[in-house]
Amino acid sequence: MRVPYAWLRSHCDPGIPATELADRLAESTAEVEKISPVGVGDPANFVVGKVLTAEQHPNADRLRVCTVDDGSGGGPRTIVCGAPNVAAGQTVAVALPGAVMPDGTTLGEAKLRGVQSSGMILAEDEVGVGEDHGGTMVLADDLQPGAPLIDALTIADEVLELEVNPNRPDLFSVYGVAREVHTITGRPLAPDPTDADPAPAGSDQADDHIAIEIDPEICLRFTARVFEDVKIGPSPLWLKQRLIAAGQRPISNVVDITNYVMLETGQPLHAFDLDEVRGNRIIVRRAAAGEKMVTLDDVERTLDSSIAVVGDAEGPSGIAGIMGGQISEVSDATTRVLMEAATWVGPNIMRSEAKLGLRTEASTRFEKQLHPDNAIAAQRLAARLMVDLCGARFVPGTVDVYPQPAEPRVVRLRVDRVAKLLGVKVPRAEIEETLTRLGYAIAADGDDAYTVTIPYWRDADVQREADLIEEVGRIHGLDSIPATLPDRAQAVGRLNPSQRLRRRLEDELRGRGLSEIVAWSFTRPEALRDLRLGDVPLLRIDNPLSEDQSVMRPLLLPGLLDAARHNAAHGRQALRLFESAHVYRAGGPNGAGPPPAFPLDVSPRGATPAAERHHVAAVITQAQPGTWRSDERPADFYAAKALVEALLAPTGVNWWVEPSERPYLHPGRSAMILAGDERKLGWVGELHPLVARAWDLEHAAAFEIDADLLVELDPGPALAEDLMTFPAVLQDIAVVVDDDVPAAEVERVVRAAAGHLLREVAVFDVYRGEQVGEGRKSLALRLLFRADNRTLTDEDAAGRRDAIERALHREIGGSLRG
Repeated sequence: MRVPYAWLRSHCDPGIPATELADRLAESTAEVEKISPVGVGDPANFVVGKVLTAEQHPNADRLRVCTVDDGSGGGPRTIVCGAPNVAAGQTVAVALPGAVMPDGTTLGEAKLRGVQSSGMILAEDEVGVGEDHGGTMVLADDLQPGAPLIDALTIADEVLELEVNPNRPDLFSVYGVAREVHTITGRPLAPDPTDADPAPAGSDQADDHIAIEIDPEICLRFTARVFEDVKIGPSPLWLKQRLIAAGQRPISNVVDITNYVMLETGQPLHAFDLDEVRGNRIIVRRAAAGEKMVTLDDVERTLDSSIAVVGDAEGPSGIAGIMGGQISEVSDATTRVLMEAATWVGPNIMRSEAKLGLRTEASTRFEKQLHPDNAIAAQRLAARLMVDLCGARFVPGTVDVYPQPAEPRVVRLRVDRVAKLLGVKVPRAEIEETLTRLGYAIAADGDDAYTVTIPYWRDADVQREADLIEEVGRIHGLDSIPATLPDRAQAVGRLNPSQRLRRRLEDELRGRGLSEIVAWSFTRPEALRDLRLGDVPLLRIDNPLSEDQSVMRPLLLPGLLDAARHNAAHGRQALRLFESAHVYRAGGPNGAGPPPAFPLDVSPRGATPAAERHHVAAVITQAQPGTWRSDERPADFYAAKALVEALLAPTGVNWWVEPSERPYLHPGRSAMILAGDERKLGWVGELHPLVARAWDLEHAAAFEIDADLLVELDPGPALAEDLMTFPAVLQDIAVVVDDDVPAAEVERVVRAAAGHLLREVAVFDVYRGEQVGEGRKSLALRLLFRADNRTLTDEDAAGRRDAIERALHREIGGSLRG
């Protein structure tokens, strides 16, 4: 929202520089992104002048030689002017030599076709108060020559550019910002410009000229006023300069009034040429599927049945809350105007502008859900301006279709509750003053409470006692409230088992040099196609902010890869990133859980998995950095699996991996992580080359596990184990198996056959060659046996060895070598 400082000061002069006001607004109301200058840099050499004579230039047909009284007392000033409308007796704006123009050039004296010119008679665009360059800017006759031009026009100003939060639609109005300035500075606030209505004229009524029907599901309120004898023309200079400073282009007085009222009050308006409203009827309805119309930007748009339109008896004349159509557009020939101020259903406007790819100043406000009372308030201001600036006759009455009038919201506020929630005692006088300045009606309700009536412009945001306390707190100063723990004597401050486990997992990854990222919970459909997931069902957002954020992420990998690509593009090629966050799963038919093709395909206990689960995932692009003694080792399956081992070791969960192919992982270099009773805990592997290329990475490895499932499988705190009383027995064995049998499968069979005496098993060598035969391999395993109550003998170990040999032969066709 662009707020011109001079316009703001007309409602509430803060008495401080714009930079200081920006800081105070940021502390209590909204962030000021920047302060932009508009108009001339230094108004010192711009004055009011009086044209004494205007004669034809002797050497140029299109120039006139003027003598101008600039009030300096040194006699008239000669200025050569090219404006066709310059004439003797006019009061004009004059730039003296040395003036710095809006484009940064410095004006000097010059000889034009043989005549010395000392200064410039200005057009509107030459001081930034309009766009007209076709003629001299004529000022009011009561201005005195020599008076500073800035006293008559705002030729130099600053514009505050506010970043307005969605819950504060009242800040999309200059008067709404002025109300906040009044509250935080205590400076006087001018009366609300929407309070007064002009006197109507005539014996007819507005509903004699127009009939209105609405669909209450898309329009909460529709108001219309009729104006006749309208004279279309340019707006006055003060209106033009305010619109230009706020980023609007002046068009004509009627159109400028609608834009001005929108900026002043936050309520968009639309002006119809009443003679072009077919059938003298306005019908608010949903568009027919495939219905087309041409909007004011000369684009033909195809509508669907979810989009609201404002139509007449023969078809649509505007897209509700977004943009009007060309059919009933106000033109130079317009003499009768229908002024509309409506209240649209915000979510419908948001969905419609997303579908059409069309976002306007009006829809930006409507999508945040304006209050219906704002519509009639804006009508009052617009009516005054139509009468004053267009010479219009205000037809008595307002056509007001309002099926379900809103009652003022009343909230009870307890003084002791203010202190309890804020953690600091705010004096009652300050509470009363703060709420009163913000526009709340406050009445005592006993000795320790108030009954507060919420003003319509804050109704959508302030609906309960805690909201009122937030209002008091932000004006009191959140930075002045000491940081204290809530007073909750019965609360036990401890983490639940799930939180404790997540903390352990995250700390383990940080300790191994991984950096944590926080990505969006939603992603773009293209990212999932780049992961080669095909037609995996997704949770789609009904009203996404953009197509890039239109689906909920089913796994954490896309966000990690986006972060990796961003860092790699900035020269950080060696990356070790992780994220601990939620993923969102689309349920199967009739809500029966996720389909089998779900990217992680975990196995939570029970028939129907949750739609939202907590995962931990990591992406690495380097396993080991290069040194003067060794080369860099790129990330591979084994580096990622080592991270998984380190991550799961402290949990005490029994887990293993089995070969498994996923579309986004490298075939033959990926595995599924199993745990407990063969439940799918996650996956680990190298990225598929096509996936890595899609994210501009040479190579990367990753893993992702379901932390919620890990909580279910967590056996709890590990018991102390006696490692010293009874010594262990170490034995090495060599197992010969087919080349396609994974080492993890060999390890699983050995563990199952060896029983509880086997405490550790590790593969320490692999041999392929003539001694084991073609298509076979020999895996060397180190076994550690230990008993809790006695010293093991060689016979105990030999017995376990025989059981291992039988199990290897029976289950995987293996044998012991040597």
